[in-house]
Amino acid sequence: MSDFVLYDGTADLRAGNWRYGLVAARFNAAVVDRLLEGALDALRRHGAADRQLTVLRVPGAFELPLASLRLAESGAVDAVIALGCVIRGDTPHFDYVCAESARGLMEAGLRSGVPVIFGVLTTDTLEQAEARAGGACGNKGADAACAAMEMLAVLHAAHLD
Repeated sequence: MSDFVLYDGTADLRAGNWRYGLVAARFNAAVVDRLLEGALDALRRHGAADRQLTVLRVPGAFELPLASLRLAESGAVDAVIALGCVIRGDTPHFDYVCAESARGLMEAGLRSGVPVIFGVLTTDTLEQAEARAGGACGNKGADAACAAMEMLAVLHAAHLD
């Protein structure tokens, strides 16, 4: 029998005493600001105090990985929530930004050992983005904040923090 504690992270979700870094893109600010509001609201509703929250703004989704990595490596936070929005246009730019942002954020988490949560909307239209930033499809910023709390709880329960 293993000493690992089986924990799915969803029971009694709490912000705890952990510190959260939120890195938000300024590009598509009307959407990203709503994601950021949703993330901050979710963290506060689950017990986070403002002193546990650090918010950094970067130009766009392509810049999220570097800022997230530096914040994760700084020791100032226990989890990073990266928030952005990329809307498909008429050129391949969308594909490059989405793929490299996702790859870079995954690498930031793996290199730092700190959970880096992908809260970047990649949509075909502005309407789809708005629906996911507090509209009919909920708020994916709040979902990303809950994922951060869950990852910290899972890692802590398994003594992997």
